[in-house]
Amino acid sequence: MDWVVFVVAAAAVLAGALGVVLATHPVHSALMLVMTLFGIAVLFVAQEAHFLAAVQVIVSAGAIVVLFLFVIMLLGVDNAENLSVEPIVGQRAAAAVISLAVLAVIAVPVARASQISAGAQSVTGPLEGEETNVVLLGRALFTDYVFAFEATGALLVVAVVGAVVLARRPRPLADPSVAPGRS
Repeated sequence: MDWVVFVVAAAAVLAGALGVVLATHPVHSALMLVMTLFGIAVLFVAQEAHFLAAVQVIVSAGAIVVLFLFVIMLLGVDNAENLSVEPIVGQRAAAAVISLAVLAVIAVPVARASQISAGAQSVTGPLEGEETNVVLLGRALFTDYVFAFEATGALLVVAVVGAVVLARRPRPLADPSVAPGRS
């Protein structure tokens, strides 16, 4: 049964990822992203990482995709653009060079992964005792890391307000010859 769940969830993740890239409408692409994120949450549940699955659904599929949809609809980016016109000369060549550089930066550590250690010891406390991992994570999040947690929330709120302010179109001035209440 675990194998069946894995295959179905992996197929949903792959289909959603292809849908994100191949969809012609941005809203459809965002909905395919939701499918991908839900598939990843199912894979987390299969690995018994229930907290990560819940965070995946609530934060990623819920908040972030809703923010994407909000910005897509607010900015009206669903209009087609002429891809044959290059607004900045040489931007495609620069993008190709930067992409190759980023791939090289990623490929070097991956190639040397066998020489890298498995990681450092836990800095927040051992994961043994009577308390569950979720309790320990919550205690660390709301005591040691509360400032970073609140700063992230404030940053997201500022980003939404900034998107609304930037996308707001001024209303056209009313025609003074038409009295209020008449048409």
